[in-house]
Amino acid sequence: MFARRLRAPASIACAPLARWQSTKVTGDVVGIDLGTTYSCVAVMEGDRPRVLENAEGMRTTPSVVAFKGQEKLVGLAAKRQAITNPQSTFYAVKRLIGRRFDDEHIQRDIKNVPYKIVRSNNGDAWVQDGNGKQYSP
Repeated sequence: MFARRLRAPASIACAPLARWQSTKVTGDVVGIDLGTTYSCVAVMEGDRPRVLENAEGMRTTPSVVAFKGQEKLVGLAAKRQAITNPQSTFYAVKRLIGRRFDDEHIQRDIKNVPYKIVRSNNGDAWVQDGNGKQYSP
């Protein structure tokens, strides 16, 4: 009853649909599987995907990031040093994406991780490293 109809010329209304149905690829296609514990990257070669290997020759990379001094570590390198740098090594951060700090799941996670989960200015859950720098998930 209260809905309004937006009327646009057919050429404008159908343009996004035509693009979506197009099968012509004009550039490289990359797919990223961002997992809570492991992540993976693939590219399309012709009509088949090819999973890329990381620096260690593995097809999956631990979803871990660490900050150690001025150094930024990712994957296995970050995971290996986590025991000596727990406050600045972040893992399972995917669980924070789109969540508010007050969310019951976040409040439970705060008790189970060695790094700090903090409230951002807008109320979202962010992480904070050992030096006090905050990062959005």
